[in-house]
Amino acid sequence: MSTKKGGLGKGLSALLQDSNTDITTKSNNPLGSINLLSIEKIEVNPFNPRTHFEEDALVELSESIAQHGIIQPLTVRKLGNDRYQLISGERRFRASQIAGLKDVPAYIRVANDQTMLEMALVENIQREDLNAIEVALSYARLIEECNLTQEEMSKKIAKSRSSITNHLRLLKLPAIIQKGVRDKFISMGHARALVSIQDEKNQIYLFNRIVENELSVRDVENIIRNEYTNQPYNNSHQTSPVKKKPLTDIQKTFCYFLGDKISSKVEIKKANNGNGQIIVHFDSDVDLNRIIEILNK
Repeated sequence: MSTKKGGLGKGLSALLQDSNTDITTKSNNPLGSINLLSIEKIEVNPFNPRTHFEEDALVELSESIAQHGIIQPLTVRKLGNDRYQLISGERRFRASQIAGLKDVPAYIRVANDQTMLEMALVENIQREDLNAIEVALSYARLIEECNLTQEEMSKKIAKSRSSITNHLRLLKLPAIIQKGVRDKFISMGHARALVSIQDEKNQIYLFNRIVENELSVRDVENIIRNEYTNQPYNNSHQTSPVKKKPLTDIQKTFCYFLGDKISSKVEIKKANNGNGQIIVHFDSDVDLNRIIEILNK
């Protein structure tokens, strides 16, 4: 597996250069030095907005770390009594534990709880594997809990204000659609199109059409332009003929709840004669074994 060397994000680098968060002036370590810490002396950050970590991705990262080491050091704060708490890098920390590392490289900083939250959120936003809803929730927390304006946040995370606004608008969608984005039933492009519909019932109805008929973003934009412009909710809207038989609400709910339980996409495909398939998506043998273990419990 190729290993991509990750650099510190612009926002996080700026925070780390703040003398108010640096502990090295009170120790023998020069400013900006990397320290080797015992992994047993580090605890996770309770403010990390990311709580779910894909097991197969962690195993893959752990294999890379075992072979190449940690390319990007963790960032921790000193708690006292030779104990430390993660500010950022929990995925690398967990993968290092799986790899059996005894020591990990880390920057040591001093940060209060407010700074901890802000730094964790900035680090979280700059990850490449977050879905649009996770990003939007992190944006919202930076605004609400860290008292940042969109302009201030734009500078910290090096993202345009329009990108921030587009993500935040997704949080206005009904919960079932937000869950659909998170579970990859629809893309951010689909979700952005649905935001333009004012009526929630119309949003949910079109969301179901997208999932059932595998509509593209362009298909959805055309439907909205032709069927939902200045029109009240009307569940008689029809799509072009499809071979699949529509799912009932109970069947859709089953897909969502089973998908949530196993953290994977679940689909039901039915033919008009009643035959069909339940499809569980997985990314690798490790992911498949994880799903089998959950279902066997």
